[in-house]
Amino acid sequence: MIRRILCSLLPALFLLAAGCASLIQAPQVTLKRTNLIGMDTSGADLEFFLGISNPNSFDLSLLGYTYDLRVMTLPLAASGLQSTLPIPAERETDMRLPVRVKFGDLLEILKRRPDPAKVPYHISARLHLKSPLGEIVVPVEMDGSFALPETYRPSFYLDRFRDIFSQGP
Repeated sequence: MIRRILCSLLPALFLLAAGCASLIQAPQVTLKRTNLIGMDTSGADLEFFLGISNPNSFDLSLLGYTYDLRVMTLPLAASGLQSTLPIPAERETDMRLPVRVKFGDLLEILKRRPDPAKVPYHISARLHLKSPLGEIVVPVEMDGSFALPETYRPSFYLDRFRDIFSQGP
C-alpha cells in the first residue's frame, strides 16, 4: 500500500522539483577586464575582473569557485577558492579572480612568440552559488586576449641591455 502511494507520488515530486529548478535563472557572467598586475622571478600575477548579473528577485551568494586557465592553448593554471560573496537580486556584482602563473610556464608561452599586444587565453570556471532552493553551479567559458605592458615585454629588457652596452666608458 505504502509502496503504491510512493510510486504514484514520485512523478509528481519529480515535476515539482523540475518546476522549482526553473524558478532560478542562472546569473550572467561577463569578463570586464584582464590585468597583468605583477611579474617576478617565480611567475606572474593576473587578475580577471568578472561581472555577475543576478536576474532573480532574490539574493544569491557565491560559495566558491574553481577555474582552469589556458594561454595560447597551453594549460597554465588551475585552482579554486572557497570564499563568500553576496550577489544581490537584480544587480551586477564585481568579482576579482586572481591567478598566479609560474615562470616555467611563462617560458613556454614566450617560446611560441606571441604578439605581446594580444596574447590569447581561455578560462573555464565553475561558480558555486547558494540560492534559496539550494546550491547551483554556474559554468563559465570565456575567451579573450590581454596586452603585456611595455615594461614586461622581452623587447623592453633587450633595449635596456643594448643601451647599457652602447654607452661608452
